[in-house]
Amino acid sequence: MYRLNVGLVMVILGLMLETDIGESMRFELKSGNTKCISEDFKTNAMSVGKYTIVNPNEDYPLPDSHKLSARVTSADGNNYHLGDNVNSGTFAFSAVEGGDYTTCFSAIDQKPPVTITIDFDWKTGVAAKDWSKVAKKGHIETTELELKKLYDSVKSIHEEMFYLREREEEMQELNRETNSKMATLSFFSLVVCLSVAGLQIWHLKTFFQRKKLL
Repeated sequence: MYRLNVGLVMVILGLMLETDIGESMRFELKSGNTKCISEDFKTNAMSVGKYTIVNPNEDYPLPDSHKLSARVTSADGNNYHLGDNVNSGTFAFSAVEGGDYTTCFSAIDQKPPVTITIDFDWKTGVAAKDWSKVAKKGHIETTELELKKLYDSVKSIHEEMFYLREREEEMQELNRETNSKMATLSFFSLVVCLSVAGLQIWHLKTFFQRKKLL
């Protein structure tokens, strides 16, 4: 019964964590165009990425026209990877600062224009770790390895929750500052409106007095 419960917990946690850690996609890009993908990273998060241009005809070498440039930048504009005029590439880094990290792909301009297909696999956190090396280095059995994966995944989610809480507090503080500024602006707008109305009444009263209508 105990083993059954442990296995059930592992399956449930595994299903919950599958969506946490990796993004794999395939998309098309016309020559001369750019496509960017962004991910929100917390500080010290590990990231591994791999991109490849799909060969439109596997029986022949990849055409020379199928080239791209790839750049990975942080929210502060720091470069973490740059590939120029390539058909594939990989990158790996640990995020120094938290925030949005962006990967941009630019297809080389061609005449006549062509459309290339790109496979892009971007992993972060637990998914970015090479578990085969971990198992080999520590002589870990399959069950122990799965438990270690789950432990690291739970730890990653725990850290992510604190990170999201910090971001939420920052957004709440920004909302409070915005509301305070809007209240101040509304007050001054009301004062200006009342002042203008008072000046208009004074002007009309003075005008009617001069005309001896009052």
